[in-house]
Amino acid sequence: MTETQLLKLKKEIDNSKEEVSQKKGQLTALLTQLKNDWGCDTVEKADKKLVSMKTEYQKMSDALEKGLEELEEKYEAL
Repeated sequence: MTETQLLKLKKEIDNSKEEVSQKKGQLTALLTQLKNDWGCDTVEKADKKLVSMKTEYQKMSDALEKGLEELEEKYEAL
């Protein structure tokens, strides 16, 4: 390997190290935001919370739809 090739490889390695460092910082910031906004300190806990929230949303949506249907029936009869 020539000196030029080695210097190019060193530059690529340095760039990769910098990119990894930036990604780690971004990950830390996102995990902090996840904890602050949703009380989840891991992605796995956030996934479970999301499933729970989707289930709750569906229950509320179904109850709202049922309530609207009941109102429509009630006022159609008048």
